[in-house]
Amino acid sequence: MGLFDDVLKSDESLIKNEDALDYEFLPKLLPYREKEQRYLATCIKPLFQKRSGRNLLIHGAPGIGKTAAAKFVLRELEEETDDIHPLYINCWQKNSTYKVMLELCDQLGYKFTQNKKTTELFDVAQRIINKGAAVFVFDEIDKAEDFDFLYFVLEEIFHKSIFLITNYRSWLVEMDERIKSRMTPEMVEFKHYNPAETKSIMQERRDYAFPPGVWEARAYDLVVKKTADFKDIRSGLFLMREAALQAEETSKKKIEQDHVAAAIKKLDDFTIKNSAELEADEQLILKAIKEHSGSKIGDLFKHYQKKGGAASYKTFQRKIKKLEEGKFIDVEKIAGGTEGNTTIVNKKLTDF
Repeated sequence: MGLFDDVLKSDESLIKNEDALDYEFLPKLLPYREKEQRYLATCIKPLFQKRSGRNLLIHGAPGIGKTAAAKFVLRELEEETDDIHPLYINCWQKNSTYKVMLELCDQLGYKFTQNKKTTELFDVAQRIINKGAAVFVFDEIDKAEDFDFLYFVLEEIFHKSIFLITNYRSWLVEMDERIKSRMTPEMVEFKHYNPAETKSIMQERRDYAFPPGVWEARAYDLVVKKTADFKDIRSGLFLMREAALQAEETSKKKIEQDHVAAAIKKLDDFTIKNSAELEADEQLILKAIKEHSGSKIGDLFKHYQKKGGAASYKTFQRKIKKLEEGKFIDVEKIAGGTEGNTTIVNKKLTDF
């Protein structure tokens, strides 16, 4: 064996298909979501008879296939017919009615949107869609700043199905009553992948992304274990990509345990670096959340005060919202109970 047989040459790469490590990547088959996909397709079927389909609120924790399943169904629909428009909008990126309407017009093939008002964009979308039908998927719906676009779809589009995707089942409580009463969505819950399913999904992505034999067995097993611990496939994809880059940087032909350990540390360092950019008071709030994850917002405010926090409760609430928007924390609103609606604040699953 030569001294440099295990060294990666400059024109070589350990990754054969980096797209497969992107969470947006859709494999030919989406495993372990067949039941949910079939139900989504059933909800759309009335559109083929020029009738409206069902409306859904799709909910579940991050990184468990909600978006992928919806996109998979839209892809199948696009291959099946030209008469039903498959329309997907991420409301984190397009968070106002005007931005949503611009995106809808773009997906519908209408490019002359410059200087047009929202109502004019409404008219364009309505005219195109009502020649047939449409499935609207509004992902991360809880990030939208207003919901006039939903009211428009419900009132002006003849034949449609609307799928709203959120991490929080309780978001439905906050929905505008005029929209809720017209939409009457059914609830579809996506549950966490179990460890065996997680292992299979990660193996499939590994085989798409890497040549055979690149992964040292213990290194790959560590990625799978961490992914199962986080209950978030996105974390596993991040670790696989970063471990591969760590190996390439050291010119190794195999991805080993120390490369995975470096990837884990990099994810941790990335969280710390972002946190360091926060204001001092926001860092204090974030520290309280990490120590008391899962607390009600009122109880969390008391912990924050004990640490020396001086902001008012309203200011505290605004800073909680800023931390959520920055994806430092998860916020869940729960309806009912003796105290009415309750806000629960959690640290991120990938914050370890």
